[in-house]
Amino acid sequence: MSSEAMSAYHGHGEPAAGKRIVRPYGDTTGDGMVQLSFTLPVPHDKRAEGAALQLAAKMGLEPAMVVHAKAMGPSFTFFVVYGSVHHLVDLSAVDVVEREYPLLSAKEVNGAIKSRLRRPLVVVGACIGTDAHTVGIDAILNIKGFAGEKGLEYYSEIRVVNLGAQVLVPDLVERARAERADAVLVSQVVTQRDAHLHNTTEMSAAFREAYPTGKRPLLVAGGPRFDERAAEKLGVDRVFGKGTTPGEVASYLVHALLPPTNPLRERKSA
Repeated sequence: MSSEAMSAYHGHGEPAAGKRIVRPYGDTTGDGMVQLSFTLPVPHDKRAEGAALQLAAKMGLEPAMVVHAKAMGPSFTFFVVYGSVHHLVDLSAVDVVEREYPLLSAKEVNGAIKSRLRRPLVVVGACIGTDAHTVGIDAILNIKGFAGEKGLEYYSEIRVVNLGAQVLVPDLVERARAERADAVLVSQVVTQRDAHLHNTTEMSAAFREAYPTGKRPLLVAGGPRFDERAAEKLGVDRVFGKGTTPGEVASYLVHALLPPTNPLRERKSA
C-alpha cells in the first residue's frame, strides 16, 4: 500500500482527513482479500486456469489463486478466484439512494389513504416486454407477499390490478388509463442485453406521450439488476432494487401520491 493510503487507512476504518477508509478483508483486518467468480469461453485445462489468473491480475488481484474451476460444457469454464486487492474505499464518498420517507404499517397506510385520498388508491402492475418472470411483481402485489410482509392486495385501501407477464407497453398504458391508475409498477428480471433498461425507457416514454403533463400515474420500476440511482435516466419516479418489501413500496406510494397532512386540521380533529 502506498504511504498516502497508509496515512488514510488505520485498519478499522477510522476517519482521516474527513474520510472513512476501509479495505476488504478475508483473514485479517485490512488484508484486502476478495473472492470473485466468472466464466471464460475456453475448455477447462491448465491453460484456462492460467488465463483466469492473468485476468485476475489485470483486475488488480495480486497475488491470486484459482480456488475452483469447473467445465461448463466442452467450451466454457467457470472459475472462482481468491486474491488480494490494494484498492481503498472511501465510505464518505459512497453515493446511494437513501429512503426519505418513514416505513408505515399496513394500518397506517390504509389510514393515510382513507383520510387523505378519500378513495382507494389504484395500482397497476406488470412484467413488460418478453419478461415472463412474475416472481418480483407477485412478491409486491400478491397477498402472500414477501419476507414476512403481506403484498399490496392485503391493503384494504389499495386496489391492485396485476396484469402478469409479457405485457406489451401499449397494452399497459391502455389498461392504466382504463383503471385510472394512480401508480404503475413494472418488474423486470430478465436483463440480457440490458433488456430491463430498454423496456423501462420505452414504457416511461409511452406514458409521457399518452398523458398530459403532470397527469400521468406514478411510474415505479423494480428488479434485482436495477441501479436505484437511475430513476431520472430511465424516466421513472422511483427504482427499487433487490430485497424490496411490499411495506417499502406501500410507504413510498403514500409519500409520493398523497397530499401532505395538515397538522392544524389534525389537532382540531383530535
